[in-house]
Amino acid sequence: PDRSSWFPCLTLMRKELDEKLNRFEELERLLHDPAVLSDPGRMAAIVREHGSLAKVAVKYRKFKEINQQILELREWLEGGDAELRELAEEELPRLREEREALWDELLDLTLGGEDANRTRCIMEIRAGTGGEEAALFARDLFEMYRRYAESKGWKVEILGMNPTELGGFKEISFGLEGEEVFRRLQYESGGHRVQRVPETEAKGRIHTSLATVAVLPEPEDIEIDIKPEDYRRDTYHASGPGGQHVNKTSSAIRLTHYATGIVVQCQDEKSQHKNFAKALRVLKTRVYEYYRRAKDAERAQERRSKIGSGDRSERIRTYNFPENRVTDHRINLTLYQLDQIMEGNLDPIIEALLDYERNELRLTFGALD
Repeated sequence: PDRSSWFPCLTLMRKELDEKLNRFEELERLLHDPAVLSDPGRMAAIVREHGSLAKVAVKYRKFKEINQQILELREWLEGGDAELRELAEEELPRLREEREALWDELLDLTLGGEDANRTRCIMEIRAGTGGEEAALFARDLFEMYRRYAESKGWKVEILGMNPTELGGFKEISFGLEGEEVFRRLQYESGGHRVQRVPETEAKGRIHTSLATVAVLPEPEDIEIDIKPEDYRRDTYHASGPGGQHVNKTSSAIRLTHYATGIVVQCQDEKSQHKNFAKALRVLKTRVYEYYRRAKDAERAQERRSKIGSGDRSERIRTYNFPENRVTDHRINLTLYQLDQIMEGNLDPIIEALLDYERNELRLTFGALD
């Protein structure tokens, strides 16, 4: 491709990689800081963040070292020393090949942007149009993701839910932790449409219902600092399906973030302390996502969005049960194995999405020389 068409993106990507490497090296220094070593909570957070950055930072540091060597060899080629020119001619092809291989690996590690390598995320599923059937579909989506997480060895923790009397979910939020968790789930954000005959449909008519999914990268504690004065904390009685109260103590928690207006509620635990801890975790993630999206909007002219915007309003996928068909509208992928996918076998879709973005990155950034 024309170098001028992707050079701004290449520059931005290198800037982001430089920021990651700088942060990684800062964390390396903090790991030897006596003040950090004496604070187990801060130490654990730094170790987690250091680990999440290590793969891309180490490769990029090696890439920069090789790049510097190539620049020096180019100077030898232009110099007057015949022996140095000969040595440069021998070494340059090998170093360029090694650099290209590293660049390809960095492109793969960069899929999904700056949060690609996070090992923790929060998923939120909400029932949309379709009443009880939409709530049942929201439950089925949760079960699909739970089974997929189990197949990957990821940890799943329910953070909050609003169940219906028939066993569906008006909404449910849950945390996931494990290797490549955000990289593989990042494209699930958006509108999911289901076409099927509801269990409550006596005449066998196909209904269309909707649910929305949001996948939010979960920040480390040291990345976002929310103080008690930054939000209002309210307590209230927890309630179950249909609005009936399920306990007589004010254990449910509602947090309202003043600066963004974000509201988080949690009532699943009997302990007010546990509900507060979960609510604060979700609040931090949503506030981080709020500012991350604002930052992305600022640089939207520099770096185009790839596989959709991730907005809840964007319809990304249709699940057609009568035809055993699932269609991802962003990449025009249709598979006739919906039964397997609902059992948690999401890799055929996720791998196709990753391959699509990988190819887009190749076209965008091109070769180095």
